[in-house]
Amino acid sequence: MARRKKTEEVTDVKKAAEKPAERKRRAVSKAPEFITELDQYLFGQGTHYDIFRKLGAHPSVVRKAEGMHFAVWAPNAESVHLVGNFNGWNEESHPMERLEPIGIYETFIKGMGTGEVYKYLITTKDGRKLYKADPFGNSAEFRPGTASVTADISGFKWSDEVWMQKRASFDQDKSPVAIYEVHPGSWKKHPHAEDEPGYYNYREFAKELAAYVKKMGYTHVELMGIAEHPFDGSWGYQVTGYFAPTSRYGTPEDFAYFVNYMHRSGIGVILDWVPAHFPRDAQGLSEFDGTCLYEYADPRKGEHPDWGTKVFDYGKNEVKNFLIANAIFWLEQFHADGLRVDAVASMLYLDYGRRDGQWVPNIYGGNKNLEAIEFFKHLNSVLTGRLPGIMMIAEESTAWPKVTGKPEDDGLGFTMKWNMGWMHDFLEYMKLDPYFRQYNHNKMTFAMTYAYSEKYILVLSHDEVVHLKCSMINKMPGLYDDKFANLKAGYSFMFGHPGKKLLFMGQDFAQFQEWSEARELDWYLLEEEKHQQLQNYVAALLHLYKRTPAMYKADCEPDGFEWINADDNSRSIFSFVRHSPDKKSNLLFVINFTPVARPDYRVGVPRKKQYKLVLNSDAKEYGGSGKEQPVVYKAEKSECDGRPYSFAYDLPAYGVAVFKF
Repeated sequence: MARRKKTEEVTDVKKAAEKPAERKRRAVSKAPEFITELDQYLFGQGTHYDIFRKLGAHPSVVRKAEGMHFAVWAPNAESVHLVGNFNGWNEESHPMERLEPIGIYETFIKGMGTGEVYKYLITTKDGRKLYKADPFGNSAEFRPGTASVTADISGFKWSDEVWMQKRASFDQDKSPVAIYEVHPGSWKKHPHAEDEPGYYNYREFAKELAAYVKKMGYTHVELMGIAEHPFDGSWGYQVTGYFAPTSRYGTPEDFAYFVNYMHRSGIGVILDWVPAHFPRDAQGLSEFDGTCLYEYADPRKGEHPDWGTKVFDYGKNEVKNFLIANAIFWLEQFHADGLRVDAVASMLYLDYGRRDGQWVPNIYGGNKNLEAIEFFKHLNSVLTGRLPGIMMIAEESTAWPKVTGKPEDDGLGFTMKWNMGWMHDFLEYMKLDPYFRQYNHNKMTFAMTYAYSEKYILVLSHDEVVHLKCSMINKMPGLYDDKFANLKAGYSFMFGHPGKKLLFMGQDFAQFQEWSEARELDWYLLEEEKHQQLQNYVAALLHLYKRTPAMYKADCEPDGFEWINADDNSRSIFSFVRHSPDKKSNLLFVINFTPVARPDYRVGVPRKKQYKLVLNSDAKEYGGSGKEQPVVYKAEKSECDGRPYSFAYDLPAYGVAVFKF
């Protein structure tokens, strides 16, 4: 601060020596304030939710001259200079002015437009020079470049008004939500791309993806890795540009086009969002101004031993503001419909991934990160209040209570949570040889004991088909045909079970290889009959799900689900009913998880009604035998499964039958 004070003294002496007229001229010519005292105050309080409109690089006009305004928060820097192609990366030519009391640096460059490559050169108190990308920059160089690029995200002409109006009244609890999780860089490679990665542009990607999603029957897409990240192999979970759609697939305007196109096609867009940690890359947030500005200073809190990354300091107002404003940025500026929040458990527990001695207890001696808890309550209160109808989805892998509870009831305020417990039990069961399933029957029924404790999404995500875990089809036991029959039965159970749905790309046509970000899905498999038939079956499940309120409207209400027989372990058959709220259009599911046919199978039913077969996994188009089955079954007075009424059905090996009544 000594150097700063001396500079102020010299400036004051010069002012005193000036004539009054000269001082008046200087006052008139001073640039208007971009960062106001109010901006600084709110940012320091952690409540400047639109700070992304002020910090970063923004097209501006000063005294009728167009140019670019830059602002960066670096309170512990000795000085900050703007460098880039525009000044030949000259370290001295463009100093930035420091604003007190919060330590924001700003400057205006007359005549500068979009597409200019730049960084902030931060000189630290101990004399180091750090070249940093803009934490609030809206665009970045294509990797391996690491600089920011000036952009104007205000000019896109949106035409999704109908979607956005409907979104404001969207009730996720009572609506169908079937999510297609996608990694844009490896969904498909561009057939005519000349460069090495072969990426589709966001605009082309929008058209191809929307057509596929509509054909299959998904309601939403969830995009992995959209914020700028340097390393393809991180899949976008190690972010350096939180306010920049990755340049791998085009410009910010191209990304806006993608979301707009999806909305006009009737498809929602969810983005993966990573507030848990960030990488150590030199151009990123790590030790941004020479100090631990964005991360906890104590390495026992500020570093993830497992991941080699830095942890945000959730106790610092400006850092919380950075993250909350970032969430608002994607939901408001780019019209995203929800955020899937990555690695929530790693934020909630101080000892997550750490051994004794590697972590610091909270003030009560416990392992809960009290600052992260308050951050989530603040974040979700602001977002759901400001943007009704959006989804905040927690990837939380423990039994933390009230993840989807209201903050005022000591909940975290998320609108949905990934059901990792269901996923783990389901996959363990499905991997078993059918003979041993009878001894593990409870793995498929246990999730119903806690199904209404949170608002759940049943997920089979990218994490389950990487790192030698096998693809979904290769997790299945048995020979070639058995694997497909098992997978059909498993997906049927998932779609019948309470909870919203998520499938990762490739799972709906039985991709054999594990997923890799470096290559596209094995679309050629759809030339083979079995893969096409499985895809047909998943599409049939999705369309049945979307058009049948019984499968989604009472997901959060115990009245919406009823076991018919949860205890038929000797035959490994599950039967249950999904009730619609008005009880007028209900579905009965019968699923056989063994290769043994049950031609004499009898199922108990709640009422003496007609039961119409609406989905039969044994149909020819789904890879079954194609054996003729009656469509309508009349319940008779014959006790079965503890019910006074029942009917008989010829249940094939690995057979799935869904009846409407």
